Amino acid sequence: MSRTFVRKSRNRAVFPKRPYARTLMWGKGTRVFAAASGAMRKHLMYGLAIVIAAAGLTLASPGTGSAEAASAGSACSGRKVKTVSFATGELRIYKSRRYACAITVSKRPGVRQTMTVTIQARGSRTARDSGRFTHRAGPVTVYALNRCVRAHGSVGARTASTGWILC
Repeated sequence: MSRTFVRKSRNRAVFPKRPYARTLMWGKGTRVFAAASGAMRKHLMYGLAIVIAAAGLTLASPGTGSAEAASAGSACSGRKVKTVSFATGELRIYKSRRYACAITVSKRPGVRQTMTVTIQARGSRTARDSGRFTHRAGPVTVYALNRCVRAHGSVGARTASTGWILC
């Protein structure tokens, strides 16, 4: 059960009689003090303890998904709009409102091999990432608001292209 105390104040602070009371402003110069009862404080503390314990377990527990999906999913922002699979990997295209992003993911993570990913918005230069990677090439991002986009990816000697998409 909570009690409410209303007091008028004139340019001075008015403190409640209980240490666990909270102050609410109500009108000009009027303060409302609502004192929480012991049972309410106890329930709030139990709720806070449960939230902290759940957050700790969530952060400490290992992920249930594969490491490949977690790292590739977080590489580009936006939603996945196209996936092109080929013998040694796959090319993934993501699109947000203004930007398009591409990554090339290997089907054999852990083995260092030559990978390349390029993406180009119509009327602009190509963005490229290439080298010897163990998991993925990219992400590469281009400004693509109201523009068609094409992407190309390769892992080893195998390649994949999308042609002009998102027009």
